Amino acid sequence: MGPKNKKLLFIASFEDASILRKFTILFLVASIIPMVLLYYIYVQNNQHGHIGIASINFTVAMVLMVLGVLVGFMSMRSLLQKVINISKENSAALGNLLSPDTIKELNQGENEIVILSRSFSAVTQQLEENVRSLELAKKTLHAVMSKVGQGISNMENIDTFLELIVETMTNALNGKVGTLLLLNEKKTELTLHAVHGANYDVKKRLHLKFSENSPLFRVIKDKRPAIISGIFLQNTHEPQLSQFFGDTLLCVPLIYHDRVSGVMTLSKPESTDENALKEDLELVFNLASQTAVAIENSKLNSDIEKTYFETISALALAVDAKDEYSRGHLDRVSQYALMIGRGLGLDDEDLNTLRDAARLHDLGKIGVPDEILKKQTHLSDEEWVIMRRHPQIGESIIKPIRSLQHLCDPIRHHHEKMDGTGYPDGLKGEEISPLVRILCVADVWDSLTTERSYRAKKSKAEAISVIRSMKAHLDQDIVDILLEELK
Repeated sequence: MGPKNKKLLFIASFEDASILRKFTILFLVASIIPMVLLYYIYVQNNQHGHIGIASINFTVAMVLMVLGVLVGFMSMRSLLQKVINISKENSAALGNLLSPDTIKELNQGENEIVILSRSFSAVTQQLEENVRSLELAKKTLHAVMSKVGQGISNMENIDTFLELIVETMTNALNGKVGTLLLLNEKKTELTLHAVHGANYDVKKRLHLKFSENSPLFRVIKDKRPAIISGIFLQNTHEPQLSQFFGDTLLCVPLIYHDRVSGVMTLSKPESTDENALKEDLELVFNLASQTAVAIENSKLNSDIEKTYFETISALALAVDAKDEYSRGHLDRVSQYALMIGRGLGLDDEDLNTLRDAARLHDLGKIGVPDEILKKQTHLSDEEWVIMRRHPQIGESIIKPIRSLQHLCDPIRHHHEKMDGTGYPDGLKGEEISPLVRILCVADVWDSLTTERSYRAKKSKAEAISVIRSMKAHLDQDIVDILLEELK
């Protein structure tokens, strides 16, 4: 190694030296130079016969200088030692904030000043990262609260909450794709109900056929969560389901009272640590347990509401059967309303609303005395007051049931008229919803074409003439659709 390289190596070694070592070297150099210079002057003066410095004086001066140097050295060294201790305490404190790799990188240099500088830089970066994490957490919280708000406003639909649960789980655990699949009643297949992290149309309701070899069904059978690697879907007619399941999959059964209703899955990146996977699996299992309770409660509520609907439907049919002249009226109005709805191209949801509203539209007549319902002559003004209450009575019967709220409008307003002369609210024109207008036309058509206690039924031609003349009362565009469908 050449002199130049040795010199560069010495400089680099000195630069990386600890601050205490640097101070010691520099202080000794700075202290020795004046003492050597003083000694040199003393020797030169004595050798040339000049008036020399007395030995005793020189010795005292040297002793005092050495003592001064030692006092200065010890004082400065004590001060620097405090700086070094602060650096060590700082490193110990950083161990709770920074990763071991980062701490190791910070301590590569021996110079405490360098270490302090790097530490402050690392702490600043960590603080900035924490701020970014807090901002992200804030945005995530806002998104979750927004979803919860949507869920609360649509509490009759459990799917809204299932989607919220899957989305929150996927985001919180840094998953790639989260899913929730429910078993059918026969326990023969799983239906995909909620997905986050992949494109999926919930209306498609993709199905996964039961297979003893499928890892998903093994989890259901064993009733235990599992971490599945290299999952393959078998015996399914929906191969596109594979996009929802990754190579590393957390799979957890939905269990309530030892009964499995489905599974929740979360695909994780392949690089995820094994311990982290186990922790996430436990979190998903706890979440799945609560989700299973929510699903079961939803089923119970649905069963109760279904029973209630069937009960009040039976009541409506009982009222319908009271009067031999109007018997079968509910079924016929339902047929006409569906006929118009299909002619207008309404979707299944609106068609179901029309069907159910037609079956229940005269439910309120249960509160009307039989002598008025069966009266074979025209009603008096007092009797009409009582008869006109039946739409409100009908609405009050179904209003307490959340899942039947959509029927309140057609049941309450099926006697409204386009010119505002109807009852009970005197709605006019666009104030009357399209479904109510359809029900009004269907109701009037059946009344015209069936025998009544106070008049004979009209022929088709007569009924068409009458219903065409009711331009002030009925939406004639809907009348056109009915007559077109009746041809």
